[in-house]
Amino acid sequence: MSEVIREEVVRVGVDLAKRVIQAHAVDGRGRVATNRTLRREQFMPWCAQLPPGCVVAMEASSSAHHWARKLAALGLQPRVISAQLAEPYRLEGRCGKNDANDAAAICEAASRPSMRFVPVKSVEQQSMQCVHRLREGFKEERTGCINRIRGLLAEFGVVVAQSPKALREALPDALEDADNEMNGLARLAIERAAQHWRELDEHIAWCDERIAQHGRDNAAVKHAAQLIGIGPVTASAMTSAVGDFKQFKNGSQFAAWLGVVPRQRSSGGKSVLGGITKHGQSYLRMLLIQGAKSAVMTAERRSDRISQWVLALRERAGWQKAVVALANKNARIL
Repeated sequence: MSEVIREEVVRVGVDLAKRVIQAHAVDGRGRVATNRTLRREQFMPWCAQLPPGCVVAMEASSSAHHWARKLAALGLQPRVISAQLAEPYRLEGRCGKNDANDAAAICEAASRPSMRFVPVKSVEQQSMQCVHRLREGFKEERTGCINRIRGLLAEFGVVVAQSPKALREALPDALEDADNEMNGLARLAIERAAQHWRELDEHIAWCDERIAQHGRDNAAVKHAAQLIGIGPVTASAMTSAVGDFKQFKNGSQFAAWLGVVPRQRSSGGKSVLGGITKHGQSYLRMLLIQGAKSAVMTAERRSDRISQWVLALRERAGWQKAVVALANKNARIL
């Protein structure tokens, strides 16, 4: 088997999983050399037998970049493909989804000359993305914790205005008020929830410190943060997610990758545009839109050219379209 692999295999499609990995290998004529299941500890020794320069393709998943870095160290050519681009090459369609068919589809998709691959992320990029994902998770937990406290107080007839600041100010008085219906156990339970809220605030502050340090240490982040509507969080997230911006041919391709371009249903020479496509990472798009929203709502305070353009667009098309247009422009500038 090692002799066959060393002489003939030019491309391998890999379907990754936690414990087993399916490998589909083909030769230069497209004939199947092998389609086998490997345990996790067998995968790298098996790949070490592949000829140098062999293409090893896999779907973008939680461990894809880890395996891609290891394969590149062996002298192979790792290729990471988005799952939505590999799925159409499964001959059995949606009804025939299994590991072997998925590996074959990935192998076939990697042979297409026009296929778009995901650049392999470095350890530093993924480490910074860990901070951003933690921060978003803590934010969601904090929102849930605040709503939980508000609901528990309402069970005893204590209603607080809808803002975290108002709840934080009213909570100590509600816990100390002896006239409401809360007994000792309820007060202890709500106090424990308030403590969890304070811990989440500390976790988010730690993430913000790491993001701020990333902005001070990285010149690209510092440069991107100078744009109107691009703050330190957005600049850090963009730089860690994209890495080398030169992988895109132009600014419009990057905007399309982020999903802030119009959806098209054009035919017969007639252009029909709709809402934005919302492709790509929703987190990056959310940061762009939120930053643009802040810039649009405060544009009258500034006299630069982009702010004047935003003001004119807001008067002509409305503030929501102006927000998306500014997000698109910022993506192109980035």
